[in-house]
Amino acid sequence: MPTEILMPALSPTMEEGTLAKWLVKEGDTVSSGDLLAEIETDKATMEFEAVDEGTIGKILVPEGTEAVKVNTPIAVLLEDGESADDIGEASSAPAAAVPAEAATQEAEEAPAPEASPAPAAPKKDGERIFASPLARRIAAQKGLDLASITGSGPHGRIVKADVESAQPGAAAAPAAPAATSSGAAPAPAAAAPAGPDAAQVLKMFEGREYEEVKLNGMRKTVAARLTEAKQTIPHFYLRRDIQLDALLKFRSQLNKQLEGRGVKLSVNDFIIKACALALQSAPDANAVWAGDRIIKLKLSDVGVAVAVDGGLFVPVLKDAEMKSLSALSSEMKDLAGRARDGKLAPHEYVGGSFAISNLGMFGIDNFDAVINPPHGAILAVGAGVKKPVVGEDGELAVATVMSVTLSVDHRVIDGALGAQLLAAIKDNLENPMVMLA
Repeated sequence: MPTEILMPALSPTMEEGTLAKWLVKEGDTVSSGDLLAEIETDKATMEFEAVDEGTIGKILVPEGTEAVKVNTPIAVLLEDGESADDIGEASSAPAAAVPAEAATQEAEEAPAPEASPAPAAPKKDGERIFASPLARRIAAQKGLDLASITGSGPHGRIVKADVESAQPGAAAAPAAPAATSSGAAPAPAAAAPAGPDAAQVLKMFEGREYEEVKLNGMRKTVAARLTEAKQTIPHFYLRRDIQLDALLKFRSQLNKQLEGRGVKLSVNDFIIKACALALQSAPDANAVWAGDRIIKLKLSDVGVAVAVDGGLFVPVLKDAEMKSLSALSSEMKDLAGRARDGKLAPHEYVGGSFAISNLGMFGIDNFDAVINPPHGAILAVGAGVKKPVVGEDGELAVATVMSVTLSVDHRVIDGALGAQLLAAIKDNLENPMVMLA
């Protein structure tokens, strides 16, 4: 049976993408792992690999097509012995015009297309089990019963990955619609109030000179996610001033010693380490909201906001509490550089329970950051500036003071716990040598 190749979701927030370039043509033979196309997601341009073997029977979406919805058929893959004549008329419909919701509903509700059973095709309860030739061969080699395997391909088709992950004698997992496994939350009972639409705004500026800027995928995603965050996450804010003089002196000493290794630590590197260690000292705050439960993480995975053309990335430094300052510095430079070049893989900007947004280098004294779901908190960092302070002896002195604001999801972290977390961050930064103990 010809298999539809669907537009993949190459990032957690991707709803549509641009099919930038085909790397195969009709008639080409492909195997699992071969590159099929380059797809521009809401975050970057990524390569799309084949998950099965066969021949490209028909390309449904030409390269350069924009706004192709996830799960829309973009090509048809033929098995051995099949030809282009086996491709149904339904596959010739313009793929880009199919809404994502309709494509998902069809994938859930439509029965598998009828086809003449291949002689070697296995059956269950008298009905053919749809599996790729490669999946059949691997199943035979591993001694697996295809009837006990649930397929993850189009219309429940069993593909290579299903067979490789199955265990001999394993019972079949209950089949579940694709949309159910995505964890999508049910629609709210009442729609949130919307602002004026494009036509209304354009009418306000009739007679004025202006330029319309087309939204790219990243800007659309940033707008949607942050609007959702402000509408659905009950934010509250905690503010502290942190004296940096001890840190700046310690940093200067370390950088002199690290010159030979080509390492130069930034204040942001210390902030990352301080936050990672604080999450360990306040473990109940190292958590995320998961719809109907809270998930507490064991390790400190800290995201850091990076501004890029047209939007922002939040790459995640995993196990940050276990890494040295120089390792964090090197990793952060690499992630930030590849973020600006659009070269980050999805696993590098997904996850974490906590994030940092630092605008101090832009001269911002303080600000309130929006939580990046599903994170439980985000620290907004301002510039370090000279200010008069009253010392412990009551004497007036001058110190370098940095203002920070912790935005907290009240569903995950209560006020006292948030205060405990922020106090730990402050203590780490004002006593930087403790972070190396």
